[in-house]
Amino acid sequence: MKISIKQISQITGFSPATVSNALNHKRGVNGETAEKIFQAAERLGYRADRTISKLRFVTYRKNGQIIDDSQIFPAMIEGVERQAKAMGYETTFSHLNYCASDFEDRLREVTDDTSSLVILLGTEMLDEDYKFFMDYRGYLIILDGWCEDMAFDAVLINNTDAAANAIEYLIKKGHKEIGYLRGGYRIKSFQYREYGYYRTLAAHNYPKNPEYIVTLGTRIETAYVDMKYYLEGEPELPTAFFADNDIIALGAIRALEEKGIRIPEQVSIVGFDDIHFGAVSGRGLTTIHVFKQEMGEVAVRRAMDHIKYPGRMVKTKIQVGTEFLERGSVRDIK
Repeated sequence: MKISIKQISQITGFSPATVSNALNHKRGVNGETAEKIFQAAERLGYRADRTISKLRFVTYRKNGQIIDDSQIFPAMIEGVERQAKAMGYETTFSHLNYCASDFEDRLREVTDDTSSLVILLGTEMLDEDYKFFMDYRGYLIILDGWCEDMAFDAVLINNTDAAANAIEYLIKKGHKEIGYLRGGYRIKSFQYREYGYYRTLAAHNYPKNPEYIVTLGTRIETAYVDMKYYLEGEPELPTAFFADNDIIALGAIRALEEKGIRIPEQVSIVGFDDIHFGAVSGRGLTTIHVFKQEMGEVAVRRAMDHIKYPGRMVKTKIQVGTEFLERGSVRDIK
């Protein structure tokens, strides 16, 4: 027997209108009430008719310091489109620019649409940026980002373990003085990679040398300029650096080579992301490959679970594994 909204209303004590609004993710129903209604609906086996026919891919640009120059996001978008099409769904696109004068209008267009499953590219988002979506009554999943309040599902890179494994690799190559080229704009991914860096140094009882920690801009040109300035001080260099991403690594390598410092003979470098330029530059940049298209596909499949299992309130954090790529930018000094 098909369970009706009226039956759920009788059991929960909420009006049919409130039950309907909650099940259809409309505004005006507080979170506690909505959760009680969803739990009752799930116990009774209620299945709403599938009214969602498309996905909305939303790019959130905080300042452009990461996504403007990155090559990984087109691949993520391709993965989203391909998986959505395979499952019979159309993909629409929205762009939110936090610095734009029409930001609030564009944001309202997204948050007023509860008929789409929203995949939000959260690469440049910090904790405070998620406040704009906390009252959203539809389904939203974050791609390449994470909200510490655990208010949304998320699909992201296994950043900490990947970075830790990169430091382990350098240690196995005989490096004990390992520096860190950290991006100046501390997105979540960079923070998690920093955890991995320090975690592995601590596990091997290696000291933290502040002189080996260099903060650089997150574009090739700004990373180059900042590294050049750092080198003007004639610092004592470590035998190897781990960089937050390939863009930062390539900018730093340019400055090092201009200074006459040979890679990897004098300094080894490991990047992160596996962008195309890294594979063809110099001897090739040792890096961590990110499965970009697959991340987009996983986000779509997780979003579709919202239709298949309506009312499930548990949030999930899915971390996608990486692959270490050994090229020519690391020297074995054992």
